[in-house]
Amino acid sequence: MKTGKPTLGVMVGNRNFFADKLVEEGRKEVLATLNGMGVETVALSEDDTNLGATETWADSQKCAELFKANRDKIDGVLVTLPNFGDELGIVDAIKLSGLDVPILVHAFPDSIDELTAAGRRDAFCGKISVCNNLYQFGYPFSVTENHTVAPNSDEFKAEVVRFLSLCRVVNGLRTARLGAVGARPNAFRTVRYSEKLLESSGISVSTLELTEALGNANKLADDDSRVRAKLEEINAYANTEGAPPKSLLLMAKLAIVIGDWMDELSIDATALQCWTSVQENYGINVCTIMSMMSDRLMPSACEVDISGTASMYALQLASGTPSALVDWNNNFNSEPDKCLFFHCGNWAKSLVPEIKMVSAEVLGTILGQENTWGAVEGRPGAGPVTYARIDTDDRHGMLRTYVGEGVFTDDALSPMSGMHAVIEVPELQKLMRYICKNGHAHHAAMNASNVAGILAEAFEDYLGWDVYYHQS
Repeated sequence: MKTGKPTLGVMVGNRNFFADKLVEEGRKEVLATLNGMGVETVALSEDDTNLGATETWADSQKCAELFKANRDKIDGVLVTLPNFGDELGIVDAIKLSGLDVPILVHAFPDSIDELTAAGRRDAFCGKISVCNNLYQFGYPFSVTENHTVAPNSDEFKAEVVRFLSLCRVVNGLRTARLGAVGARPNAFRTVRYSEKLLESSGISVSTLELTEALGNANKLADDDSRVRAKLEEINAYANTEGAPPKSLLLMAKLAIVIGDWMDELSIDATALQCWTSVQENYGINVCTIMSMMSDRLMPSACEVDISGTASMYALQLASGTPSALVDWNNNFNSEPDKCLFFHCGNWAKSLVPEIKMVSAEVLGTILGQENTWGAVEGRPGAGPVTYARIDTDDRHGMLRTYVGEGVFTDDALSPMSGMHAVIEVPELQKLMRYICKNGHAHHAAMNASNVAGILAEAFEDYLGWDVYYHQS
């Protein structure tokens, strides 16, 4: 995943029979707003073309060469229209550049009392022409919520923030490197997936044998400096009161091995075989390790659910905050729009006010409580939540997704083990019918944010996936 400041390629449209002053001022205004937001820009200068705009065939060639030279840093393209603009000049530049990144089309508003030769923009109309040409050429693109937006407004800044999130999702997923540690639990055919279908969208999967991971962990000495440092990190991360020292030591060693493997292969996110082999052959739950990785923006999903990992990663890219894997787990009394999210659990610390390490209550009944230390316990506070699921539909050779939003509630709950939350989703029963009828897994990813619209647009418009956007 790209790090550092976000960078936008900026194309300024112009139609030469409109007033030059509008383009001169508009270009400066847009670039100043972006730079003030900490966004780097790649744009033609006024020395490169007339007014620094892209209008003629020669302008398109110059813009394309500039974008090509910066292709490794450009996250998306902003097309801004201070006036009607030349739609062909814009689409030719994009074609010649070879860029395959999200595109946002923006138009300046007119002042209704300045519709003179010196003051009119007609960008309202020009935007339609630009979009028409992008559509004809087969380029997916985004538009602002309102058709015209002043670039010095908070509304424009919010549009830029949203677009940058969209760019992170699209570009991040197209180059995502996921890691599968171990094999899925035998009974969990629900989390099966097609590596080939994921690869067709740019998502690669690397594998690590669980026996190799456990074997390398056992080779680390108890007094190894890295092991002692990781042990301190674990104790600082969660309340470990009551946890056996031996279990904490085993967690530290395995965390180092998995981390080294991720660094070696540039893995962005993982899915781990979290039961039953690791308990039977190593003697811990890996939930705390997974929680710590997710909290550091390296999402980790349970039960080798690679599709769940991809879902967590997508949510993280959109929001910039940690995600978690959850079960759609329980109804909430007789309230049809509420249910419980649950997992043993491995949710990131930043999602819950207090986090405590425990022995996994349910798994411990068959594997022994002494072998299941490492689960974490907590509950998110009230607030927004976005849920999402990416699945490979192998029967139809496609990626199928759903996204939506709800809220975490503060409804009273009797004491529960693991990570849990009450969530309210409008028309929840309709969503459950969709999930069941379309073969989705019982897992979902969730994030404490409102980013469903960003994911829906990224998945459908730019990645070409099937999307169900659940809205009331």
